[in-house]
Amino acid sequence: MLQVKIRPQEIFDAERFFEIFTHLDYQFIEVPIKTLEDEKRFLKLNDAKRKTNFEHNYSILLEEKLVGGCGIRIDQHRPWTGEIGYFVDKAYQGMGIATEAVRQLEKIGFDELKLQRITILMDVRNTASEKIAVKCGYEKEGIAKKIHRIGQEYYDCFVYAKTRQITE
Repeated sequence: MLQVKIRPQEIFDAERFFEIFTHLDYQFIEVPIKTLEDEKRFLKLNDAKRKTNFEHNYSILLEEKLVGGCGIRIDQHRPWTGEIGYFVDKAYQGMGIATEAVRQLEKIGFDELKLQRITILMDVRNTASEKIAVKCGYEKEGIAKKIHRIGQEYYDCFVYAKTRQITE
């Protein structure tokens, strides 16, 4: 069994993240990070984002090696809802790492952040990401038209969601 864990991102993760970004398949996502300094600036903002409950970003570790990132962005108009995002180094895709990271992130979202609803949006062409949502028990709610932008092009996304289960 793979040992996958997530932990808050740190400044010292910058070089590894930048290395991952140089090998990512940008067919389905746009990463605004162009230099190592861009990545360091992004990571330095994490504390403020966390304190204002805007975004909670984590590093994904496999056997203690950083292999990806994930996070929950809180809807500022509906702070009881959050959207999960994730990426995994190309060399580590297809191993169940993102699935396990989503499970851990969901636990944080519902248990620590007290969210009532978590969504995952993925480009309709991204079948691998859709499989992750299904494996984690998210329900497909529909398609959000032209919600995702890569460069100057807009794409449709599937909307998957899960709501907090109340246990008594």
